[in-house]
Amino acid sequence: MRYFLFISFFVCCFDSFCSIGLTRYVNPFMGTTTLWTPEELGFVPNPGERQWGAETFPGAALPNAMVQLTPVTKYRSGSGYQYEDSLIYGFAHTSKGHWNLLHLPILPVTAEGKWTPDDYASHYNHSQEEAHPGYYRVLLDRYHVDVELTSTLRCGYHRYTFRKGDHRAILIDIARSNNMPRHWEIRQAGENAFEGFQDGEGRIFFYGELSEGIESVTEEHAAANPNPAGRNFNRPVGIIKMKKGSKSHSKKKSGGCLELKIGFSFVSIDNAKENLKAELEGKTFDEVRNDADRIWEDILGHIQVEGGTEAERTMLYSTLYRTFLFPHLRSDVNGEHPGEAMPGGQRNGQRVQARKDDFRYYTNPSFWDTYRNKLILLGMITPDVARDIIRSCIVRGEARGGYMPTFFHGDHASTFVAGSWLRGIRNFDLNRAYALMLKSATVPGRGGRPYLDEYLERGWIAEKDTTNVKTGNEYKGAVTKTIEYAYDDYATALVAHELGDKENEQLLLQHSQNYKTLFDPSTGFWRGKIIRDGKAQWIEDFRPNYPYYQYMYREADAWNSLFFAPHDPMGMVALYPSKEAVERKLDSLFTTPNGGYLAFNCTGYLGSYCHGNQPGHSIPYAYYFVDKQEKAQHVLNTLMHKYYGMGPEGLAYAGMDDAGEMSSWYVLNAIGIYTYSPADPEYIVTVPLFDKVHFTLAGGQSFDIVKEGKGEKIERITIGGQPLEGWFVKHEDLAKGKQLNIYVIEQ
Repeated sequence: MRYFLFISFFVCCFDSFCSIGLTRYVNPFMGTTTLWTPEELGFVPNPGERQWGAETFPGAALPNAMVQLTPVTKYRSGSGYQYEDSLIYGFAHTSKGHWNLLHLPILPVTAEGKWTPDDYASHYNHSQEEAHPGYYRVLLDRYHVDVELTSTLRCGYHRYTFRKGDHRAILIDIARSNNMPRHWEIRQAGENAFEGFQDGEGRIFFYGELSEGIESVTEEHAAANPNPAGRNFNRPVGIIKMKKGSKSHSKKKSGGCLELKIGFSFVSIDNAKENLKAELEGKTFDEVRNDADRIWEDILGHIQVEGGTEAERTMLYSTLYRTFLFPHLRSDVNGEHPGEAMPGGQRNGQRVQARKDDFRYYTNPSFWDTYRNKLILLGMITPDVARDIIRSCIVRGEARGGYMPTFFHGDHASTFVAGSWLRGIRNFDLNRAYALMLKSATVPGRGGRPYLDEYLERGWIAEKDTTNVKTGNEYKGAVTKTIEYAYDDYATALVAHELGDKENEQLLLQHSQNYKTLFDPSTGFWRGKIIRDGKAQWIEDFRPNYPYYQYMYREADAWNSLFFAPHDPMGMVALYPSKEAVERKLDSLFTTPNGGYLAFNCTGYLGSYCHGNQPGHSIPYAYYFVDKQEKAQHVLNTLMHKYYGMGPEGLAYAGMDDAGEMSSWYVLNAIGIYTYSPADPEYIVTVPLFDKVHFTLAGGQSFDIVKEGKGEKIERITIGGQPLEGWFVKHEDLAKGKQLNIYVIEQ
C-alpha cells in the first residue's frame, strides 16, 4: 500500500505544530478516492463515469460533533470531497458521507481572483494540502489564500492568510448545500459579526465573528441567464466585504491573517452565539487545534498495539478515527435541541419549539450499516455517547408514533439497545426502550417495520410479483427484510428476558427462526417468494449473482445474502445436507467470478463476495461453524490487506464507509475480536494483525489480546489463562481484565 505524503509549507500565521502521539498515524484522506478499474470494481464502468468511493471527508472535526468543517469539491457526491477533483467550491460545516448536509459553504475570495456569483471555485493542488485529526489546510491557487481549519463540537474556526494588498471578501454559498435549501437569511450583526440561517437537512442557525471590521453583507446574483437550468439556478451567494485599512490588516506586512469564528445551532441564532462564546471565546487557533489533537489522542489511545507493519498501524488508526465521526451532536451548550415534530425540528420553514434534556441529543445512527459493528465499538470506548444516542432514539421514537427509530432499511435499533445494555451500558430507561422495540416487532403501523403484517402472518415477506427487474429498481427487499427482522426479533427477545417478559420472549424467539422460511434447499440460497393465485411460489427469474438495489435483496445479490443468522449459526448450517456442503458453498462464493453487472452500490469483489457493501460482511465467519476457521482467516487477511488502501494513491476502500461501518469492520478484525452477533455480549475470536493489543475500556479497565505464533489457523485460545470453549469470548471476561491469548500455527 502506498499512502499519501503530506507536503506543508510555511505561512505567516502557522505556529509550529508536531503531533507526537497516535494521531500521527491517522490519514484523514483515507477513503476519499474512488475506484476506476474493472479489476477493483468487479465490473466495467461506463466511460468517464465516477463510481462510489468510501465517501469520507478530510476536514476538521471532533468525535460525534455538530460541526464537520471540510472542503467541498463536488456537491451531491457523498461527503462533498472527491480526491480526484481539482476545484474547491467552499468549506462546509456539516458532512457525513450520504449525499446530504454540507451546510453553509464558505470561501475566502479576492477581487484579484475575479470571482463572480456563478464562477468562484478555486483550483488547488494536493501538494499544498494536508489533514490531521481536527485540522485541515490547503492553498487556494486562484486567490493565493492559505486556508486553515479547525473546530470544536459546535463551532468552526477558519484562518486565512492573504497576499499583501489583495482586496478580500468572504463568499458564503448561502443558497447551496447537498440538500438544495429553499430558505435562508444572512445579515450583518455588528461591526465584525454576521448571522442567519440556512435550511437543508434541518434549519441550521449561525453566528460568526471576524477578526476585522465588516464593510457590508449582501446577496449577489449572477447576471441574467436565459437558461435557468444552469448550475445554480441563479441562486444568490452571500458576500461579506472587509473594511479597508482596518487595524489588524494594516499591521500585517504580508497581507495578514483573517480569522473567522463561527458558532452553529439547530435551535436559534441566540444559541449559536452562546455556543460560540462557550467554546471559542478567548481561544487562539492553535489552542483549539491542540485541544482537538488531545481529544483525538485520548480516543485513539484506547487501543494500543505492538508489532504489525507501519501500513497496518496507519490503517488501524485511520479506520478507528472514522468510527467516531457519526452520529452527530444536536444539543447546544444550554441543553436545548430541535423539537421532534419534524426531522430537523422545522415545519414549512418554521422552527418547532426546542426542548431541553439532561443528556446530549444526537442524530439517528445509520442503523442498517453500523449496528453490525461500529455502534458496539463506539460503546466500548465512549459509553456515555452510546447511552445518549439511545436516549435520543427513545425521545424521538416516543414522539413519532411509539416505534423505535429506523434508518434506511429494516430495524436494528433493537440490536444496538440489547448489545449495549448487556455490555453494561446502563443509565437509560430500558423499559421505555423496550416498549418501542416490542411495538416495532409486533404491531404493524406507519413508522414501524415495513410489511410487518405479512411477516407476522406467515413468517416471511412476499416480493412484488413482477418481471424484467433491473438492478436499480426498488421494490420490497423481501428476503433481506425477512432475515433481518428475524435477527431483530432475537435482539428484542434478549431485552424481554432482562425485563422478565417471558411471554413475549418466547414469541420473539419463535419469530427469530423466520430466517429459515426463505431458504431454498434446491439451490442452497435464500430466495424470494411471490404470492400468485393465492399460493406461494419461488421467484422463477433467479440469478444468484445479479445484484439488486431492492428486489429480493437490499443492495446485494443471493451470494451476498448467504448465512445471515448471527443468533443461530448451527441452525443455519443444519439447513444444508452437511458441513461439507456449507464449506463448498463458501469456497464457491470466494472463488466464483461475479457476474460483472454494473451496480453503483456493489463494488470490490473477492470471487462473488462483495466487500464494498454491508450485507455480506458476516459471511466469512461461517467457515468457523464447519470447522474451517483457517479458511475464514485467509479471507479476512485478504480483505484487510487488499480491500483497504486501494487504488493508485492507496486511499480507496472497496466500497462506501457508510458512517464508519467499513472502518469498524477493519478495526475489530485487526485487533482479533469481531461482533458477529452484536446483540450478544461476546465476540468471535480472529487472528489479529498485531502481536499484542492493549485495549482500555471507558471505565479504565483494560485487557490484552496476545497473538502467539504465526499463521492463519487458530490452534487454541485461552482467556485469563483458562482454555476458551468454542470461538466466542465474553465481554464480561474482557471487562474483568482477563488476557486473551490466541495461539496460531502455519499450515
